[in-house]
Amino acid sequence: MGGKAKEGDNSVAAGSKDNGPEVEATDTGVTAGGPTGIAQGGLSYTPLFRAQHEDRYRRQALIRDYQNAYNCNLVVFIDQISAESVTYFAELLHGLDKARDLHLILCSPGGDGETAITLARMAQAASKRFVVVVPESAKSAATIFALGAHEIVMGPTSDLGPIDPQVLLPDRGFVNAKDLIAAVDRALEEVEKRPNTYPLHAAMLGGIDATAVQFARSALNRTEDLARQAISSNPDRTPFDVTAMYESISKPLITSPHSHGAVVGAHEAKVAGLPTTELEPTSDQWQRIWALWTQYFAIGPIDLLRAYEGAQASQVKVIEES
Repeated sequence: MGGKAKEGDNSVAAGSKDNGPEVEATDTGVTAGGPTGIAQGGLSYTPLFRAQHEDRYRRQALIRDYQNAYNCNLVVFIDQISAESVTYFAELLHGLDKARDLHLILCSPGGDGETAITLARMAQAASKRFVVVVPESAKSAATIFALGAHEIVMGPTSDLGPIDPQVLLPDRGFVNAKDLIAAVDRALEEVEKRPNTYPLHAAMLGGIDATAVQFARSALNRTEDLARQAISSNPDRTPFDVTAMYESISKPLITSPHSHGAVVGAHEAKVAGLPTTELEPTSDQWQRIWALWTQYFAIGPIDLLRAYEGAQASQVKVIEES
């Protein structure tokens, strides 16, 4: 089974909306826009079923068209990077032809850096050449993920970010380690100067204990190791290449940025020494990327979307706001 959809290769899966992303039926034997309710590849779909899943068929048709145009496998990852991402990403890579390049459309606010390295290694193991495509933003741990690629494709809307670790706090989600430490340090300074402000600062920093602060400090100390491991996940890089690339990105992506939200566009990525290809908005490749990206953008708010999709797998869910 290769990255290109094969006629007659069909599978159907079902999942619970309350247990991770909704697992949608895959149908690589019926083309988007084809006759409804007609048996193809051994399966038959009714008009209603077809209508209920038409958007997914359209996205997968665009994925297959891209694969055919660029002779590669293409998968989509839109989510915060966490331990759960490993299984969902493995599903996307299942059965792909390792002799082909893998293009990954990546959109993520970041997450767990250790997991990002695992994902980069998985992508390299499943491909001849690993290419990260950034239609919008791939921040923090997602930038770490991209460090493992042979190539990072960017356009006018693309944005990477500083490599700064985040800490998962109960009821708060991922919090930037630098910001957490700075907030605690400022509070301690204020309390030392004005002890009567202790109740105010304690309320503002509720849920943050000494263990979380120590974890944040440890995570910061491990930033260099994470970056080096991510860079070395590309098996074609020598130890010299890894050191040279790390030294190139260290200042612009790790030590210099003062904000987690700092923008690293295609120009900045090139200056930082990342293996960046900048596409013109009118280029065929960017037009194909953008046509697919807008399909996901139309589903709902991107920050609430979890999407793992390829030509033969589709797991998409919009997370309900609490």
